[in-house]
Amino acid sequence: SSLHYNPNFCAKLSMCGALHHSSTFSRFPFLPYNLAMNSVDSRESKSVRVRIAQREDAEEITTVINSAFRDAEKFFVEGDRVDVAEVLNFLNSGKFLLAESEHTLLGCVYVEPRHVDSNRSSAESQDCAYLGLLAVGPAHQQSGLGSMLMDAAEDYCRALGLRFMDIKVVNLREELAGFYRKRGYVETGTSAFPAEVETKLRCHFIDMSKPLDQKY
Repeated sequence: SSLHYNPNFCAKLSMCGALHHSSTFSRFPFLPYNLAMNSVDSRESKSVRVRIAQREDAEEITTVINSAFRDAEKFFVEGDRVDVAEVLNFLNSGKFLLAESEHTLLGCVYVEPRHVDSNRSSAESQDCAYLGLLAVGPAHQQSGLGSMLMDAAEDYCRALGLRFMDIKVVNLREELAGFYRKRGYVETGTSAFPAEVETKLRCHFIDMSKPLDQKY
């Protein structure tokens, strides 16, 4: 299922305070993650690999994100989650990790090193990453891809020397907080949903964080 909400309707919210680590990110073009998936139309197992997205992947990333979130969030918000221009903007400040099989994009997750808030020390703020837009295409949900992408994102940020991973979850998606708690994330507070986004129901974000020195 589509597992996470990131306030992409409000680009300023997501891009604020980003740290630029593009040279560091480029040291890790491929990630050692593989998942054996059973094909729908045969008994053959298909290997899934995780790689770092390039700018030319932006259109496919946009399609996967919007298809993943459309059904899950239509009860409280209408419209696409992101457009290609927004995805390209995200690629300026962070990275998308892509899960693909046989050159087909199955899912993605976004990670961005950033300053966080004044409640942490200066060192902790600089050692933090933000994770969002965890999305798996509808045909491949409930297959383990979401968990694999989370593992890849967390290990990737550990390799960059980052110490904390922060996420934001919409309170209306009640299943999500439990999913992240099982992975070691704890609630750290709440934050406002972008006021300019029209919703069918009132909602807010649940802020969660996890020290990256622990595995779930």
